[in-house]
Amino acid sequence: MITAQVLAVLIFVAMFLLIITEKIERQYVTLGCGLLTLLLVFGIGLHSMSAVIETLNVRNIFTLDFWYQAGESSESSSGINWATIIFIAGMMVMVEGMARAGFFRWLCMRIAKLVHYQTVPIFITFMIMSFVLAMFIDSITVILFLAAVTVELARLLEFNPVPMILAEIFCANLGGSATMCGDPPNIIIGTSLGYSFADFVLNTGLIAGISLIAVLLFFYFAFRKELKTGSGKQVDISKLPDPKSAITDKTGFIISTVIFLCAVVLLVTHAMTGLTVAFIGLFIALVTLITSGKHAVEVLKKVDYKTLLFFIGLFVVVGGLEQTGILELVAGFIGKVSGGNAMLMIAIIIWISALASAFIDNIPFAATMIPVIKTLAAAQGIPLETLAWALSMGTDIGGSATPIGASANVVGTSVAAKAGHPIGWGEYCKKVVPATLLVLLISTVMIFVRYL
Repeated sequence: MITAQVLAVLIFVAMFLLIITEKIERQYVTLGCGLLTLLLVFGIGLHSMSAVIETLNVRNIFTLDFWYQAGESSESSSGINWATIIFIAGMMVMVEGMARAGFFRWLCMRIAKLVHYQTVPIFITFMIMSFVLAMFIDSITVILFLAAVTVELARLLEFNPVPMILAEIFCANLGGSATMCGDPPNIIIGTSLGYSFADFVLNTGLIAGISLIAVLLFFYFAFRKELKTGSGKQVDISKLPDPKSAITDKTGFIISTVIFLCAVVLLVTHAMTGLTVAFIGLFIALVTLITSGKHAVEVLKKVDYKTLLFFIGLFVVVGGLEQTGILELVAGFIGKVSGGNAMLMIAIIIWISALASAFIDNIPFAATMIPVIKTLAAAQGIPLETLAWALSMGTDIGGSATPIGASANVVGTSVAAKAGHPIGWGEYCKKVVPATLLVLLISTVMIFVRYL
């Protein structure tokens, strides 16, 4: 087991370093490291075929629970999260279908017109929109939607879309922390511990709402020079095309709008209907392709397959950390170090969860931490809810800190890169890490004041 653990950690560190250097395309890095995990960690280290099967997780796709279930707790299973892969793919197909009909260009022109084509008001409006939408819709969908709009708007008004995309990514993760359906870790925490949508809104929602005010101010001052540079060129409003001219296919526009609204309704209500995000993603993709008719192949060709392959490889490598017990060691460390001090325990849960979620997928970490906080609450006499909110904020917000910390980050930076605006690790972390630390500090203080 020790050999397997060492190999799992070495492969993860190597993958992480290679992604940072950006010398090799990241999907090749994660797929290569994933293959090494299967061969070295599971083959040589563990001598376990069952670990390979569990990590590849293909059998899960052919079960009823994968497509229809009362809760979402089974999505936290070990290995490749095929529900996430299928969901992202489905949303990508939908977004490409909407883009083909001119939906995004129409929307960005409409918004630009409403705020008189001023860069700063657009920047603020999009941040708030990202936060609010992510409260009810998966943050991946929100970023797929808003990043595409931002890129279109940047082309129209000739400004750099990177500051807006970075701010949107952060606000989507922050908005996702506010509700039970906003972020996968919250779904896991809520279904595992029996908390409702209202429980999250009244607790993490309040923290997220106050944090949003601080984040709006932070990003405005962080990007004010770039925003002024972007708006330096005067745009002759009278020469800008009417928003309606952006619609290239009126029938397709109406159909794609209806499909998008259906996706929103299905995602908001999926906890009640029992339809999983995998089912919703596949359903939306099929409907989009069927209604696209002769343009279906064109839509499929534009899907960002590199991002999907990146996720698959990443899940396998993280599966190596799960199967060898590395994540359990991290969780156990929190219990030992905190002792009986409630404030220290909460601080450790928030900050260690944030640190871990910045570098590994926060879904398996949240699932691993749930039994730990149950044990801590029972042993130390601290209300379980308090530890749950600390875990929620730590995993949700910590994931914002790096380009690979959360699904929305990967998708958002991919959209930017696809549009010719690659965002490196240095540029990303320089602006987003301080914002992450700010929100974590606010969360820690609010939990101390309100619950202790």
